[in-house]
Amino acid sequence: MGNNKMSNPFKETVNLYLVVIALLVIGLAFYNPLLGIIGAFILISLIIYNWLSDRNKSRKWRKYVEALSTNIDNAARYAVFNLPVPLVVIDIDGKINWYNSKFTDMVSEKSVMGKGIVNLIPALNLEAFKLSENQEAVRIGDRTYDVYANMVNLEDDNPQNLVIMLYWFDVTPLTDLQMRYEEEKPVLALINVDNFEDVMNETKEEKIPFLTSEIEKRVNLWATRMNGMIKRYQKDKYIVIFEAKYLENLEAKKFAILDDVREIDVGNKIPATLSIGIGYNGNTPALIEEDAYACLELALGRGGDQAVIRRNNTFEFYGGKTKAVEKRNRVKARVIAHGFQTLIDESSKVIVMGHKSPDMDSFGAAIGIYRSVINRGKEAAIVLNEINEGIETVYGTVKDKDIYQFVDSLQALEMQDEKTLVVVVDTHKPSLTECPDLIESATRVVLIDHHRRSTEFIDKAVLKYMEPYASSTSELVTEILQYMENKPRIEREEADALLAGITVDTKNFSLKTGVRTFDAAAYLRRQGADTIRVRQLFQDDLETFIEKASIVRTAIRHRESIAISSSDVQSDSIQLIAAQAADDLLDIKGINASFVIAQKLDGTVFISGRSLGDVNVQIILEKLGGGGHLEVAGAQFKDANIEEVKQKLIESIDQYYEEGASK
Repeated sequence: MGNNKMSNPFKETVNLYLVVIALLVIGLAFYNPLLGIIGAFILISLIIYNWLSDRNKSRKWRKYVEALSTNIDNAARYAVFNLPVPLVVIDIDGKINWYNSKFTDMVSEKSVMGKGIVNLIPALNLEAFKLSENQEAVRIGDRTYDVYANMVNLEDDNPQNLVIMLYWFDVTPLTDLQMRYEEEKPVLALINVDNFEDVMNETKEEKIPFLTSEIEKRVNLWATRMNGMIKRYQKDKYIVIFEAKYLENLEAKKFAILDDVREIDVGNKIPATLSIGIGYNGNTPALIEEDAYACLELALGRGGDQAVIRRNNTFEFYGGKTKAVEKRNRVKARVIAHGFQTLIDESSKVIVMGHKSPDMDSFGAAIGIYRSVINRGKEAAIVLNEINEGIETVYGTVKDKDIYQFVDSLQALEMQDEKTLVVVVDTHKPSLTECPDLIESATRVVLIDHHRRSTEFIDKAVLKYMEPYASSTSELVTEILQYMENKPRIEREEADALLAGITVDTKNFSLKTGVRTFDAAAYLRRQGADTIRVRQLFQDDLETFIEKASIVRTAIRHRESIAISSSDVQSDSIQLIAAQAADDLLDIKGINASFVIAQKLDGTVFISGRSLGDVNVQIILEKLGGGGHLEVAGAQFKDANIEEVKQKLIESIDQYYEEGASK
């Protein structure tokens, strides 16, 4: 008990009366000594009586307070011992000093005195309790508890003598309800049969009913296994709604429906593939649908044959193992050409730009778009901040001609106005363009690219022409040129630049080359392109050739079919050398994919990846923050050395094979 004294107002009043009487007795004794003696005797008697009475009352008061304290202590002990929730007292090291019966019932053990709380319940974080932090959702058996901590110092002068009281509140009904809510959340899957028309056109007429029936059968079976609702709203499009509890299983199986449909063979020459967009994180059905459409668009933009799930601000990809099938129908190219023509006519000027460190394809596509603009009588400019080794030769063929206007980023921003049309070629990532600020300030943007779409994207584009099946952006631009005018004027140097762009991305028409690729090349040949001049654009000097040979010579095999090499040479043209060396490594017998690691002059380490098609280098390098498409991809690292990047690359390759993506 404490030593606090309680004041008594009545006692203070009695003392005041005694003082007054004492003064009266003194005055009386002055006039009559006998009466003064009698008064003094009476005063002393009163003082003694008051003292004895006060002492008796104090004793009774103390007994009352002590009895009350005892009752409170007993009540507190009773409350602690009979607390309706589990309670345990542990020392600072986590050893159990005391517990109530509810705690032993909770852990299903009778004797836990002296045991370590963490050994008894591994899910606990002892360090958090030392900071008086609570823990939520601690699972014990089939029950879930929120744990509240209270640190108590038993001795004020010994801060080390601490104990921690842990109160356990059973929140199982709430967590079960939360889990049920999460499991029963609606998931919307939008399914698109890729290249439906092309698949049907390449299938014999009598086999078409069997093919469509088999596709629908497998998609319906997939939805039925999840107790989902499925509806076909177009001949090649489905909508499926199911509960979120089935989503984890779909991801674990890597969306096996993709493989099931791809394996359908009823006489179709082209395999049927699916693109699936999954939406489920929205707070309303409208937001869920919006997410699903965004994921489906992303899946289609990456070449199809894959499923995409959006979680908060990140996307997860499944599938995408196969090459994008070339589309034989050119209706889209015609529509894009006419739409692009209208946008040019409505603009005051057009600014064209590709990606940073441009290559032949980026530069050739920019030259082609530039020609289409000046053919319409509009002012045009190409944003080019630097001339690297990759485009030096082709740039030299056009730089001295008066009709071409090359500007840097600052000049492009100065010449831009409200009616300026910005055309981005060979990339869809704003951060990789020559001038990202130009896109931000533009009111109208056109996007033309052949890479598989990544999560970073130019969303404000009013016209998008993204075809992952295409060999190159130069091929897409060549088709646009054909359909914009009946007899478009194309200079010989421009035809050479476009053909060089196709040549570099197809590795001399050996990779990712379709019928439309050869058609585009034939058209350029008719416009004056010359294969000898184009080949001369790719000639290397002796030092470059020797460095490429050195990279090839030091390559190592990984998993038998993958070649990995690196170079520590510091050169302005190291990116071009690394890319060409990666191409050369594919000429080695038994090699299906190659990776070359090198370092730029600014210290950035990069990877150039190449594939013959059996290995998806895009998926491998996407795990490292890079991108590209199935046969050509790359990645960059700011704060790492070549050996660290090499180790990360090997881990990513191993993960790719462990996930079965090589099948």
